[in-house]
Amino acid sequence: MNDVAPSPIRLAEPEVRAQLEEFDVEGPLVGIVMGSSSDMQEMEKAAKVLSERGIPHEMQVASAHREPDAVAEYAKSAKGRGLRVLIAGAGISAALPGALAAHTDLPVIGVPLSGRLTAAGGLDAILSIVQMPPGVPVACVGLDNARNAAILAAQILAA
Repeated sequence: MNDVAPSPIRLAEPEVRAQLEEFDVEGPLVGIVMGSSSDMQEMEKAAKVLSERGIPHEMQVASAHREPDAVAEYAKSAKGRGLRVLIAGAGISAALPGALAAHTDLPVIGVPLSGRLTAAGGLDAILSIVQMPPGVPVACVGLDNARNAAILAAQILAA
């Protein structure tokens, strides 16, 4: 038996667009959520990549700590509103990606963010996203790398 995992199929942008056209899309497919408006500059990089690929998306600021009910409601209603992937950027304790994942079965991609209050240059945010308990998966991209989160979201949509 071959234990080597197959290489992922990389679709060119026109192929992704063609597959997305099969969806009857009226609203956004990707939700970009951040814990604070101060995260906007980094998370706009994800929005830019999605826009360049013609993927409809929305952006929302909601803190897992200050607005837990709003975060839960956003996650619970996401699928019914047509979203297919969530991207969540957060720093410090970075609870937002996990809080979203706890309330939806949609894929959640966490973007650990650095900042003046983060520990060890953002290590706290990375560990908060990576160390999720069994049954609550969250994908994690590199520190301050919202661009990669958008690329991963596009790959998930094209799969």
